[in-house]
Amino acid sequence: MNIAINKAHYPVTVLGPGKRLGIWLQGCSIRCKNCVSQDTWENDAEREMPVAQLLNWCRKTAANGLDGVTISGGEPFDQPQALTALLDGLIRWRTKAKLDFDILCYSGYPLATLKKNHAAILAKLDALIPEPYVDAKPLAHVWRGSTNQPLLPLSARGRKVYAQYLNAAADPANKRIQTMLDDGRVWYVGIPGRGDMAALECSCKSRGVELGGVSWRL
Repeated sequence: MNIAINKAHYPVTVLGPGKRLGIWLQGCSIRCKNCVSQDTWENDAEREMPVAQLLNWCRKTAANGLDGVTISGGEPFDQPQALTALLDGLIRWRTKAKLDFDILCYSGYPLATLKKNHAAILAKLDALIPEPYVDAKPLAHVWRGSTNQPLLPLSARGRKVYAQYLNAAADPANKRIQTMLDDGRVWYVGIPGRGDMAALECSCKSRGVELGGVSWRL
């Protein structure tokens, strides 16, 4: 079983509590207006890899411990079979190694659609952030891009881990973006505020640095 991956990083600290494995799937049929991850939209066979290879990377990369796994995209539920295989592998690893990390997944699909079409996948998750990103709605809550997106615990583990964050505000004073350097490219990970990326471009330009191939513009 192959899965199309845009990128994967560790540790990610801005998309869920603690130090997390972050996995971004490639391909999205929803394509929300002004999405910050437009580089994940196109289906790309060259980005496919065996699920077993990805799981092996997860085990090696987080060998010293992790608090959770965050799966985003792209649209994870556009690859339901691959997503199922990934979740099954993560759960087997967690059980066999006697770990206690949680699994959080983002989706741009409405919750009702996910419950109707992917109930079996939801049963494998500890928490879910569903609903499309709506640029006209403000960023108000931690780890969510617009106010229509809820944080939903789906398991006993999820309820324990996420209870304190369900209505937690996205404090502008706190860090929401991580900067990473990988394969000669700079990656910004997290949930930027409205206008943050444009401000970043202007700041870089004023210092003689031009940003090319940015993820928030096709």
